[in-house]
Amino acid sequence: MVKQIDELSVFLPTYNEEGNIEKVVSNTKKVLAKVAGRWELIIVEDGSKDKTPEISDKLGKRYKPRIRVVHHSPNRGYGGTLKTGFKEAKYEWIAFIDADGQFDFSEITKFITKQKEKNADLVLGIRGNRADSFIRKVFTWGWSVVLPRLLFGLKVTDYSCGFKMIRKGVFNKVQPLIGEEKVTQIEMLVKAQRAGYKFAEVRVHHYPRGSGHQTGADLKVITRSIRDLFKLWWQLKKV
Repeated sequence: MVKQIDELSVFLPTYNEEGNIEKVVSNTKKVLAKVAGRWELIIVEDGSKDKTPEISDKLGKRYKPRIRVVHHSPNRGYGGTLKTGFKEAKYEWIAFIDADGQFDFSEITKFITKQKEKNADLVLGIRGNRADSFIRKVFTWGWSVVLPRLLFGLKVTDYSCGFKMIRKGVFNKVQPLIGEEKVTQIEMLVKAQRAGYKFAEVRVHHYPRGSGHQTGADLKVITRSIRDLFKLWWQLKKV
């Protein structure tokens, strides 16, 4: 059977997802076996406080060597999981998808098709009909659209969507990444845009979280992210 892509690394940023991780891994693994000639799945476990570390290790042992687990201790935040995932990935194309079950990994076929159509270096998801609270939607609109465009001229629709496919070479080119938490993605995309890499976007479904709760709308996370965003703006302004 002809595969849609020769090789693909996928990593899952994971924090306190004991109720979701097993199902997400199972679904992702099945899709990878169908679409990719060579593939790997990496669980980036970010110092979870529930049973996620134990469940992840069990999955890693069960499906070794296709699936492996990288643990953070202490917790490094979402930006830290992204940096680790890209560094650990071994194939040319790297996709990541949040481990909360709000995306359907079978839609990776849209990313692969769009990449071929546009010869893109980065393919970014756009969440359609977001299954989030009103407050989170408002914050994300300001955070994902308004501030990045005003401060950096970033021309993407939904930078914080947790479903993307990016060439390994792009990640290597935009080093070093100094931002943390939510700022990491902005920094990577801004640097990639300035370096002339080609972007493409695809709309993906966004489903209600199956288990657990979101941390992105936590006041401490929001405050720290806004502070780090303006710090990044100042640092890039001097470059």
